[in-house]
Amino acid sequence: MRVTLLGTGDTTGTPTVGCDCDTCAAARERGVSRSRFSVHVANERTGESLLVDFSPDFRSQFLDHDVSLPDAGLVTHIHFDHLDGLGNVYRLVDGLPVHAPSETDPATDESVAETIRAKYDYLEDRIGVHSREPFEPFETCGFEVRFVPVDHPPLLCYGVVIEDPATGGTLALTGDTSYDVPERSREALSDADLLLADAIVPASLCEHHPIGGRHEGPDSVPRTFGTKHMTREGALALADELDADRTRLVHLAHYYPPDEAFEEPLAVDGEVYEL
Repeated sequence: MRVTLLGTGDTTGTPTVGCDCDTCAAARERGVSRSRFSVHVANERTGESLLVDFSPDFRSQFLDHDVSLPDAGLVTHIHFDHLDGLGNVYRLVDGLPVHAPSETDPATDESVAETIRAKYDYLEDRIGVHSREPFEPFETCGFEVRFVPVDHPPLLCYGVVIEDPATGGTLALTGDTSYDVPERSREALSDADLLLADAIVPASLCEHHPIGGRHEGPDSVPRTFGTKHMTREGALALADELDADRTRLVHLAHYYPPDEAFEEPLAVDGEVYEL
């Protein structure tokens, strides 16, 4: 599989609109971007492609990167920076399968799949929403795919495991999550060829969050920023446990100090990996 990181930023992206902080300035000087999150996964055996999350930056991402329009899509949760690009498929695709978790969220009384059907009812002739049970594998674009529950309160959110059954190549995405990923999900996410892990800010910035950091490691460094996202240190600790061959950190905010914002293994848009 060929994995293209279309969007590696958080909800505002880097550079952030109207921001002249040193990190946003450095991104402009380097000519790099971290747009809102999305990943394109091409199956080079079948000629099909799968899109993980529909970024609000859908149009620019597909214009800026040499990737095909998707043959199917996945939605990990209903926050706008992962879903609100779905409307871009109007007049671009016909009959697009969109796979989403079936579990009812107590916060919304709907599953992710049901929310998509209701919100995008005007696309009913263009997309087909398919409800998928967490942990249950399903086939799309020649891949075996599973949604795995993670921790992103107050909404239900899911990581994703994508495997090519012909080659064994595996991509794992933590999704938006705190460090408190359930054990069964950790097992599912383990041993991937490539892990994409949420790492919104460095742990040093937890002091600026109203509730600080959580899930401190043995070194007393917070592995969760607030309640919803891993710190860089949390993501790296989880990656060590999951034992992926390679890890890239994503969903990155422009709050990283400029001397840290572009260090390895922090990703930027446009990176491509062959698994």
